[in-house]
Amino acid sequence: MKRVGDLKIKIFADGADLKGILEMAKLPYIKGFTTNPTLMRKAGISNYEAFARELLEEVTDYPVSFEVFADDFPTMIAQGLKIKSWGPNVNVKVPVTNTKGEFTGPVLRALVKEGAILNVTAIMTTQQVEEVASSLDPKVPAIVSVFAGRIADTGVDPIPHMAKCRDILAPLKKAELLWASPREVLNVFQANDIGCHIITCTNDMIAKLNLVGKNLTEYSRETVQMFYRDAAASAFSI
Repeated sequence: MKRVGDLKIKIFADGADLKGILEMAKLPYIKGFTTNPTLMRKAGISNYEAFARELLEEVTDYPVSFEVFADDFPTMIAQGLKIKSWGPNVNVKVPVTNTKGEFTGPVLRALVKEGAILNVTAIMTTQQVEEVASSLDPKVPAIVSVFAGRIADTGVDPIPHMAKCRDILAPLKKAELLWASPREVLNVFQANDIGCHIITCTNDMIAKLNLVGKNLTEYSRETVQMFYRDAAASAFSI
């Protein structure tokens, strides 16, 4: 039987709702948090730094990723250094390219040189993973976030893809491979089984982890009960 407690992979909660983050922090299997500007906008956040500092006052024992949002390399570097200064548990999130598709290697190298723990994000291809790996310092921890869920959305099986990413990063002992944008709970176990270090999960997916190991016969009956209740509540007739 599958059990969340048997997983080696670390589960990071992905979101920007402070109340939800604090609730997730109480769960024993949550080991970190990630955010991004899109999630912050959806959560109605208008002051980026104020939100980050408020969150970091509450979450001190887990890594938290905050992303740069500039598009030119010098400003990316300046933002990354400022984000790094917010706390020792901060990961500086940097997209693998800017909006022009230019690889952000100079940004990665500059921030790593200053000791920033990076979370390189929005990665899709194994070539990008190779380029990122060549820009990291083996002595400095880093997270390499590959968007396996979005890769799957294109019809590509993400499992062999992520296995190849794992192999590329293997020589970098302090680099962790993160399975980003999972689409279902099964992805957590797939990522664990191929040796990913981290997977991000939204609050909705974390709630579904309660279903792991559930008896399928009972789950079937509960589903039928749901259909029956909804039909009765709608006063349907044929």
